[in-house]
Amino acid sequence: MHQTAGPGWRVTIDTSEPMLLALYLKDNAGLTGAGIPPLAPVEPRIRECDHHQLTQHVGGVEALRREWEEWWAGLVGDSPEAVPDVSPPEFTAFSTAPALQRSLQAHFGSAFTWARERRAEYERLEARREARGDHRILQEMVAGRQLEVGPLAKDFDLRIIELPLAEDRAWLVASDKVIMSQSLMDDAENFRSFLAPVLEILV
Repeated sequence: MHQTAGPGWRVTIDTSEPMLLALYLKDNAGLTGAGIPPLAPVEPRIRECDHHQLTQHVGGVEALRREWEEWWAGLVGDSPEAVPDVSPPEFTAFSTAPALQRSLQAHFGSAFTWARERRAEYERLEARREARGDHRILQEMVAGRQLEVGPLAKDFDLRIIELPLAEDRAWLVASDKVIMSQSLMDDAENFRSFLAPVLEILV
């Protein structure tokens, strides 16, 4: 996790293991376009599996899509009551989402390993950024926006969740939260184009 801060503001940048797990299951089941916002597939790509037989007696893949979207909405909203405890092997907290429960039972091992590997990769990425001073771009952007606004500049606290997505972009999912491809910061111009409108709202 990295924090960049100044007087009256703070930006926290990190990844999310529960979201990594959820994204693995989404792509593994071929739930293209599921969730709000509809995120790009993860990178590296996940091998898609046919979930029809696995879910046919509990509503099929359409039920799996609905149940996954409810889970994802809880993760995006940081809503504890909407985020069941992911406890193998039975995943009893998902008993009201039987299609998703079956998907977890069948693929949790692979999903957990993949998410753990991505977390380790992200930590190495963070270390390289710290060494290069990559986060200075955020300080520069906030300072520039504060100069534009002057004494009307507002205090804010922004959380950026970086995920290994195949599309370099960012999604504003709440007034104080952005989901972003973790490769976006490597392209300073593209990074600025996505974050500048967010800072215009916040500052």
